[in-house]
Amino acid sequence: MPYQPTAAIIVIGNEILSGRTQDTNIAYIGKRLGTAGIDLLEVRVIPDDEQRIIKTVNEIRPLYTYVFTTGGIGATHDDITAECIAKAFGRKLIENQEALAIIMDHYKGKFYQDQELFNGNRSRMAMMPEDVTLIKNPVSKAPSFQIENVYVLAGMPSVMQGMLETILPKLQKGEPFYYNTVTSNLLEGTIADRLTEIQNAYPMLSIGSYPFYQVPNIGTSLVIRGQDKEMIQKATNEIIEMVKGFGATPQVERQI
Repeated sequence: MPYQPTAAIIVIGNEILSGRTQDTNIAYIGKRLGTAGIDLLEVRVIPDDEQRIIKTVNEIRPLYTYVFTTGGIGATHDDITAECIAKAFGRKLIENQEALAIIMDHYKGKFYQDQELFNGNRSRMAMMPEDVTLIKNPVSKAPSFQIENVYVLAGMPSVMQGMLETILPKLQKGEPFYYNTVTSNLLEGTIADRLTEIQNAYPMLSIGSYPFYQVPNIGTSLVIRGQDKEMIQKATNEIIEMVKGFGATPQVERQI
């Protein structure tokens, strides 16, 4: 059986849980990992709480090939991810001199409204567990870090995306995931039994059913996802025929 790396995401941040900030990082990471053949199997959203972060990291990291955390690595008092990751691995939190040099080079001597951008809060972003590998930050330069199979990423989407793109080429990859989508005005209850039969006939595929109800547009989108292109096409064709059999017109979006 081909090698299949797996992954989980830990989203850290009270602002996500409160609803003040809408997370977009999960979708981006999931799509990019799928393209790389890394199966994202779990996502947890947790608060900026030291014990919760430590407990979650230690629960998840033995279960998956890769763990990605997002959030909590900035310059303010509630950015506690680095310290918590250090405690989860039983390592000291130190000022990483390589990271500090990068931060100083980018911010020192630069001013905003007569205030120098480099200060004690900026240097705080160089505090990391000992013996880590830096993750480059092509957007705002302040790096993050990798420790064993845990990759600590920023919460700001543009910065997170830049960091992720620098590490993706270094990750072990499997067969990419592909998908097709079939949409119609049929309701889930109408197609449920026949759709179950199709799913049972293709156990290696994931067939997701996603209803939408925005009058006058109502119906269901069916997403056929997997790693076997030929099997995806066969299942897609069966679903198209199913939709036609119920008297509806399928709209097909083929990735492959």
